Amino acid sequence: MSANYDLIVLGGGPAGMASAIYSSRSRLNTLVLETKRKTGGQPGTYHDMENYPGVPETTASELMENFRTHAEKFGTEFERGEVKSLEVNGFEKVITTKKGEEYRAKSVVIATGAEPRKLGIKGEEEFKGKGVSYCATCDADLFTDLDIVVVGNGNSAVEESIYLSKFVNKITMIVIHDEGVMDAEKILQEKAMENDKIEFVWNSVLEEIKGEGLVEKAVVKNIKNGEKTELDCNGVFFFVGRVPSTDFLEGVVDLTEHGYVKTTKQMETNQPGVYAVGDVRDKVVRQVITAAGDGATAAVLAQGYIEEEEYWHNHVVNSDKPALVAFWSVTDQESMDLISQLEGMELEDKGYKFIKIDTYKNRLISDRYDVEEIPTLLKIESGEVASKLVKPEKEKIKELI
Repeated sequence: MSANYDLIVLGGGPAGMASAIYSSRSRLNTLVLETKRKTGGQPGTYHDMENYPGVPETTASELMENFRTHAEKFGTEFERGEVKSLEVNGFEKVITTKKGEEYRAKSVVIATGAEPRKLGIKGEEEFKGKGVSYCATCDADLFTDLDIVVVGNGNSAVEESIYLSKFVNKITMIVIHDEGVMDAEKILQEKAMENDKIEFVWNSVLEEIKGEGLVEKAVVKNIKNGEKTELDCNGVFFFVGRVPSTDFLEGVVDLTEHGYVKTTKQMETNQPGVYAVGDVRDKVVRQVITAAGDGATAAVLAQGYIEEEEYWHNHVVNSDKPALVAFWSVTDQESMDLISQLEGMELEDKGYKFIKIDTYKNRLISDRYDVEEIPTLLKIESGEVASKLVKPEKEKIKELI
C-alpha cells in the first residue's frame, strides 16, 4: 500500500489535530496517522478539563472528539498505524509503518507525544494490567470501592487522583517532598487536600509492589529515616511524567539528550518541511492549549513550505530553460536596482527564465543555496547551480548571460 498526501500528521492529540484542522482548511490533502484506536493523545485518557479557554465545562475526551469532528469537517483523513521509519528525500517524505504500509508526503508534522514514564520498581512490570495502571480514565471503574496508591505529585497525579476519588474507597498519594510541598498547581493541591478520600505519605518513595497474581501491597520507604512500610492496596497508579515517542526519529531529526525533538520557535526541525509539535518537542509548558498553538503554527509554516517548494520545482528545477534567480529584498536598494536592471535585459527573449526570490519571504530557498548577502544572482541549469554572483557588477552579469 502506498498513498500520497500534501501533509501527514503523525499523532492524533491536540497538537496533531490542530495541525490537521489548519492544513485541511487550507485545502491541503491531509492525513492523520495515529497509533491508538482512539484519537486524542494524552488528554484523551483524562476526564476533567477545566483550563481550555472558552470551554469551561467539558471533559478532555469530549474536547478531543470535537477536535476530530472539526478536522473531519474540512476533509482530514485518518488511518491507524505505528510508524516504523521516516525518510526525508528532499521534497518527498516517506513514512513506513510496522505493518509495511507506506505513505508519502511533501511535509510532515511530528505529533507523536509521549508515553507514561515507568520507574522500573520491583513488581511494576509484573503487575501491569493486574493492578498497576498509568491511565485513570481507562481503569478507574475497575477499582470501584477499593483502595489504591498513587505515585506522583504533579498536575497529572493530582488531577487523576481527584478523578479516581469518584470511584475508589481510598487513595494514598506517595509524595517525595516534605509535608505540604507538591509540584502541582496550588489550586489542584487545595482540591486534593480537601478531598476526604485522599491521604498523603510525605518524604517517601514507592520501593516495591507485592501480591499473589494481583496487587495486594505497596512497600513505601521514607527517604529521611529509611523506614519501610507496607500499605494494603488493590492497585497502584503511576503519574510521574512521560517519555517522548521518538525512537523512530533517531538519525532523522535532531533530538535532545532526553529524546525530545529540537525545534525553532516556528516548530521547524533541522529537516526542511518536517515540523514537531506538542509534547514531543523540547519545550517548557505542556498543556492542551499550547499544544494546539504548536499545531496551528506548524500547519501554517508547512503550507508556506509546500507552496515555495512547488514553485521552485516547477519554475526552476524542472524547467527546460536555464534560470536566472535573483535574491533580493525590498529593504535593500542595491538589490532593487539589480532587479530593475535584469528586468530591462529581456531575459525571456534570450532563452532564460527570470525568477525573483524575496529573501524575507522565502528563507528556505535562500538557506539552501547559502545566500548570505544580497543581491545574489544564481544561474541554474538542469536543476544545478552553474554560476553564482554576489553583489554582481553590470559587466559580470553580461558575461554570465
